[in-house]
Amino acid sequence: MSEIFDTRICELGEGALWHPERGHFLWFDILGRRLLAEGGGEWHFDRMASAAGWIDRDRLLIATETGLAVLDLDSGALDPLADVEADRPETRSNDGRADRQGGFWFGTMGKQAQDGAGAIYRYYRGQVTRLFNGISIPNAICFSPDGRLAHFADTAQGIVWAQALDAQGWPTGPRRVFLDLRAEGLSPDGAVIDAEGGFWCAKWGEGAVMRYAPDGRRSHVLTVGGRHASCPAFGGAAMDVMLVTTAREGIAAPDAAQGLPYLLNPGFRGLPEPRVIL
Repeated sequence: MSEIFDTRICELGEGALWHPERGHFLWFDILGRRLLAEGGGEWHFDRMASAAGWIDRDRLLIATETGLAVLDLDSGALDPLADVEADRPETRSNDGRADRQGGFWFGTMGKQAQDGAGAIYRYYRGQVTRLFNGISIPNAICFSPDGRLAHFADTAQGIVWAQALDAQGWPTGPRRVFLDLRAEGLSPDGAVIDAEGGFWCAKWGEGAVMRYAPDGRRSHVLTVGGRHASCPAFGGAAMDVMLVTTAREGIAAPDAAQGLPYLLNPGFRGLPEPRVIL
């Protein structure tokens, strides 16, 4: 059973993250152009921002609609790090997560979800590399416990891929289909991997997070109050609770349950998010 974690409503909740050094959850309201923190912390931006990785106790690497930036959590200063599609006002950032090698993967998409307008990039030790083109709604970016497998999805296609990685975290060989959810009419959104290698994926429109074993078999379904479940994150001192963001976007008459973050006890432990190396 889920419980409401915070009463601040997000138009498009996303990018849930447990900060291991601060010991609390953070999450984004993309359309509200803000970052929220457990306990009432809040940062406002002049552009859309969607996902983050932690650098140290006081700094986050932030994916925004114009590229990557470093946020100082104490001062609120947002310093640009790398332009990414800054010359394309029709796109913005979406899902993202740090990899086990200290890099950071993030996706871009059209602000109107234009077909194939987005891409997936990797930041690694000072450089940004485009990895995949032609993505409409990039989501479900997460990494196996050993760091040698990446997952990512195109929500619009209803497909999640698995991509083998080399020791430095770069794709090696072709990607393969991990989940084809089209027949079920399911829309994969944000995702995270547990300590046993299970893939937990929020399902937009279903009010649920679903766990899949490494072989692709669905093993668990946990529900939340918000219909548009968007991004899960493990956290807590024992990494045994899960925060799930939701969204009001696209709901004609949202009730009070929509757009709130929910806390679950999934019965599994997660893995600490890796530090991003600048």
